[in-house]
Amino acid sequence: MNYDYHFGNNYYQYDGNIGTKITKYHIMAPEQSQPVQPGMEYLMTPRPIFDNPNYKGSGKLKGKVAIITGGDSGLGRAAAIAFVKEGAKVVIPYYNEYKDAKETAEYIQRLGGESLFLTGDIADKKFCEKIVQETLKRFGKIDILVNNAGVQYQQDSLENISDEQFDRTLKVNLYGMFYLTRAALPYLKSGASIINLSSVTTFYGDPQLIDYVTTKGGIVGFTRALARNLALKNIRVNAIAPGFFWTPLQPACWVKEKIPSLGGDAAMARGAMPYELAPTFVFLASDDSSYVTGQVLHNNGGQVMG
Repeated sequence: MNYDYHFGNNYYQYDGNIGTKITKYHIMAPEQSQPVQPGMEYLMTPRPIFDNPNYKGSGKLKGKVAIITGGDSGLGRAAAIAFVKEGAKVVIPYYNEYKDAKETAEYIQRLGGESLFLTGDIADKKFCEKIVQETLKRFGKIDILVNNAGVQYQQDSLENISDEQFDRTLKVNLYGMFYLTRAALPYLKSGASIINLSSVTTFYGDPQLIDYVTTKGGIVGFTRALARNLALKNIRVNAIAPGFFWTPLQPACWVKEKIPSLGGDAAMARGAMPYELAPTFVFLASDDSSYVTGQVLHNNGGQVMG
C-alpha cells in the first residue's frame, strides 16, 4: 500500500511498510469529495498516514484490551495501530468500510497484534451490546473504551438540516457513545480508561456544522459528568478535541472546493495526519495519565487556544 500525505506546505510519501522512511515531494492538495458518510479511506487522495514508522512501543498497554469504534480508518485506525504497538489487543467495530477494515486488519497482523473486527451500526443499541459481549467472549475483559466513530454533514443554515440528518447525527455521535459506554461499564475495573472524541468545532462553533457541534459539545458534558461519577472507582474518563485531521470524514462532509484550505486557519497554518494524534490516545489510555480525568485535550495546531 502506498500512502501520500500532507505535512505543513509539503506532501510526503510512505509505502506502508513498517520501518520504511518517509520521502518528501511537493504537490498541491487536490479537491475531492465522497457521496456518503462516514467515508472511505482507500478512496482518498492523498492517502492519510496512520502510522509513524519512528514510533516505537514500550509496553505501556501490554495485556490490555481496547474497544475502538471506527478503528478501521481515520483517527480510530491511528489509535488502533499505536495501541497494538504498545501491546494491546484491539476490538474494532465499524460501519460498512469493508476494504478499509481489511487493510487495517492486515496491518495489525503484520505488527504481530491481535484484533477482532465487528461490522454494524453503533446507533443500534443491540449492536453496542453485541460489541461488548463479543469482546468478552474473545478476550475476556475490557480495559479501554475509545468512542471515536461519528458522522458530520455540511449545511449552510439551520433550515437546511433535515429531521433525518439531525436524528442520524445525534444517534451516531451521542446515542452510540451512550449505548456502548453503558454496555461496557459493568465490565470496566479499577484503572480502566474511557476516551471520547469531541472536536475543535465545539470551541469555536463552526457555522456549517450545527448539528455536529451540538453532539460534540454534548460529548464534553458527558465526559465531565461521567468522570465525576466514576472517579472513586478509579475509572478515568477524558475527551480529545481534534482540529483538522485528514480523515475520511473530510471529503465525505465538505464540498470539494473547501478541502485544500481545511486546517489553514490554525496557528500552525496546516492540518494534520492521523498518526499525529496517536500518542494522545496512548497517553489517555495508559498509566501515564493516572491522575487525569474529566479533561479535554486539544490537538488543533493552535486553531483554538485557552
